[in-house]
Amino acid sequence: MDFRINFGDWIESGLTWVEDNLDWLFDFLKVLYQALYDGIDWVFTTPSAVVVIVVVALLAYLARGWKFGLGTALGLLFIVGVNQWDNAMNSLSLVIVSALFAIIISVPLGIWAARNSTVSTIVKPIMDFLQTMPAFVYLIPAIALFRIGVPPGIFATILFALAPGVRLTELGIRGVDKEVVEAGQAFGASPSRILRQIQLPLAMPSIMAGINQIIMLSLSMVVIAGLVGAGGLGGDVTKSLSALDTSLGVEAGMAVVILAIILDRFTGSFGNKRIKSLMARWFSRLPGGGAAPGDSTAGKTTDQIRTENRAVKQAGLAG
Repeated sequence: MDFRINFGDWIESGLTWVEDNLDWLFDFLKVLYQALYDGIDWVFTTPSAVVVIVVVALLAYLARGWKFGLGTALGLLFIVGVNQWDNAMNSLSLVIVSALFAIIISVPLGIWAARNSTVSTIVKPIMDFLQTMPAFVYLIPAIALFRIGVPPGIFATILFALAPGVRLTELGIRGVDKEVVEAGQAFGASPSRILRQIQLPLAMPSIMAGINQIIMLSLSMVVIAGLVGAGGLGGDVTKSLSALDTSLGVEAGMAVVILAIILDRFTGSFGNKRIKSLMARWFSRLPGGGAAPGDSTAGKTTDQIRTENRAVKQAGLAG
């Protein structure tokens, strides 16, 4: 039996239609990606490596203490020593741009999915598709839409890194204790205030785990993006494969490992008390932070809201 589903042809036709009718959008995205990449790369490559290392090591010390600060400085010095500094900064710039777009898309989408079952039902299979598709396949539409260079690398990386951010944000919001949410409602807090003051702070460990995964996946995809001319450490890894240059491949690979460890520890630092305190203050200053009429949750932590709600319930039962 001659049975053939021309699925690939359908996708190719759809991609051709997108190229013909939405070329203005992808031209805009190409310019935007390149401009952001150039700006961030300029920040990292214009000062001397010593200045960047000192600043990053100081930030690492403030985030997790002197051991992390010292380890960061030594790791970055190793990258300088193997002559991979410029490539590492290029890759770091690409990771930052890609992760920024992935976070901007995934966190709001995860919040929406957590608050709307219909959206969650639609989003889940899309995330399954994005998460299970082989990484190299993302390069095909990226090249078709952006040709070669940094923009297709950023585009493919965003698609590859989206899924964990959406999933873990939705999981974190849905996992918030319903008693605390009900307490906020009982005290007259608006839905937006409940989201900002109760759900987001309590879901932050899960959201930060999602952001951590976005950054790690972005870094892994950046190496693959070297195949489409994105340069950086991925470019050297690609060269080492084509020329069987073991030393170049190992040096570039070690630089990727060091960047991954530093970025992982930085995102992990958002779980400590100092960072949590800063984030709580930031959330309280967001638009809509003032108390609405009848809202008695202003300036209170979730534990205070939960305790007061229990006290109210006990008083009601006693009455």
